[in-house]
Amino acid sequence: MESTNNSTRRQFLSTARTPMAMATVGSMTSTKSSRGADPVSANDRIGLGIIGIGPRCTYDLKAMLDFSDVRCLAISDVQASRREAGKALVDKYYGNNDCELYRDFREMLQRSDIDAVLVATGDRWHADASILAAQAGKDVYSEKPCGITIELCQQLADTMHQEQRVFQAGTQRRSVPNFLKAVELVHSGKLGKLHTMHASVYVPVLDNTWLPAEPMPSRDVVDWNLWLGPAPWRPFNQKYVDGRWRGQWDFDSGARLLDWGAHTVDLCQWANQADDTMPIEYEPTEKNIVCQYANGVKLIIDFLPEPFGDRSPHYITRLGTCPVRFIGDEGWVETGDEGEIVVSSKSLQKELPDASKRVRGLDVSAHSRNFFDCMRSRSATAANPDVMRRSHIACHAAAAAWILGRKVRMDPQSEMFVDDPDANLLRSRPARDWA
Repeated sequence: MESTNNSTRRQFLSTARTPMAMATVGSMTSTKSSRGADPVSANDRIGLGIIGIGPRCTYDLKAMLDFSDVRCLAISDVQASRREAGKALVDKYYGNNDCELYRDFREMLQRSDIDAVLVATGDRWHADASILAAQAGKDVYSEKPCGITIELCQQLADTMHQEQRVFQAGTQRRSVPNFLKAVELVHSGKLGKLHTMHASVYVPVLDNTWLPAEPMPSRDVVDWNLWLGPAPWRPFNQKYVDGRWRGQWDFDSGARLLDWGAHTVDLCQWANQADDTMPIEYEPTEKNIVCQYANGVKLIIDFLPEPFGDRSPHYITRLGTCPVRFIGDEGWVETGDEGEIVVSSKSLQKELPDASKRVRGLDVSAHSRNFFDCMRSRSATAANPDVMRRSHIACHAAAAAWILGRKVRMDPQSEMFVDDPDANLLRSRPARDWA
């Protein structure tokens, strides 16, 4: 049986859509926590658990710690060193020693005081961990890519609906001002009729070589079985644990196309008002993948050999990483992670916000705030399961075209490749029994 305090908090979370409750939420969200004072009672705080804490998770968590109505209660990770580093961060912030640690996240999910989880494991785990969390009654903020196959994206979205959980994909650029403004310029008609969009990605990679086997550490140091999770078994090598898994077919997603594509293709989906659909054709070239929507709009997914360096002539380098460009018959707009927006004319320049209000594209503050607010209202997030599903599947379809080296067609309703058994084989992968 839950404690009275837990029941009170859960009742608040489930009834926060009432006008009085929403007024309370408004007062909460405007106040940031500090070590000296916390205006929000423990019963009204959202209890947060962490599944996988590395560099990206640490970045996300630092933003979430600032919310006075959220409390990080526990951290799970298969690596002891990362668990301890996470606890040190949280305990120092709160000025106590209360953050509890777990090697196996399933134990953490049993806690009734955990209302939400941040899933920030390696890509191989995102979908499975999110699904298990939802089935345990937790709302989920998942780093991207949220599923490393089409089938996993479908299962994840379906589970969130079945379990009636709030879900936010970590595609935080949907909540960053310059990207919001660029999309607004498209939707307002100020670019004229949209006809072409450009999304930037890494050069795709298809690699499944094994690193040499090394002596396996004790489970308390690194739980190798849990680290692999649903991915196929292979011998332990410390470099995997340190991050060398990226670009590996077994551990990564869509030939690594989703590393940036989960963001940039998603922004193009949004700009084209296509959150309920996806391109129907995907054709690879040496430099890009050309995609076509049913409404005639073209999406060009550009391969960037120097994604963190000079990106000309594809994009304006000073605009930063993850750039996108939207082109209409009366003008264009381009923006990226540095927050600057470049437009094609002086008239469009007048539409741009004050440059002093720029926010970097990596900033998760507004996006995570949207997640916690939606937990209370039980409304859809900015990057809800359906948004994630379509934009991720579009990325996976583009990756399939590149892997096969030819054009593929996708039925947006069935989410199957049209008359293409080979492409449909790429929709899923066998999962290992890790439990």
